Amino acid sequence: MKGRSLLVLSITLVASSGLLAQTDSGQMKPVAYKVVDGNKVDNDTLQGWRTWRALACERCHGARQEGMVGPSLIDAFKTLDKTEFHRTVFGGRVEKGMPDFSSSQMMQKNWENLYAYLKGRSDGKINPGDLQAIDAK
Repeated sequence: MKGRSLLVLSITLVASSGLLAQTDSGQMKPVAYKVVDGNKVDNDTLQGWRTWRALACERCHGARQEGMVGPSLIDAFKTLDKTEFHRTVFGGRVEKGMPDFSSSQMMQKNWENLYAYLKGRSDGKINPGDLQAIDAK
């Protein structure tokens, strides 16, 4: 019974944090994003949002990431880990219309920031629409 209680507690803590991603080794590590008032984010997450905008991801996934031609990223990021996200953006899913962004320098530099932004949207912590830096005046 004690083991079952610890398992339930562990699952509850992981599920409630909403800020975890699976590493290549299968271990969990924090996904780094900070948000205040729903639209003020840390500089890395802001770069992720700017990457989203610059690469026009909303053309397929919608301005609110709820899906259009491409799937809802709000739903997908409930279970999508960083490894699978990396594999998707750097390999594409051409048969489904998802381009390969491996030649994009912006994506190469900011894919983890983009992951953090989309994870924050999926977690309901980051509001749709324009963002600004937490320290913006």
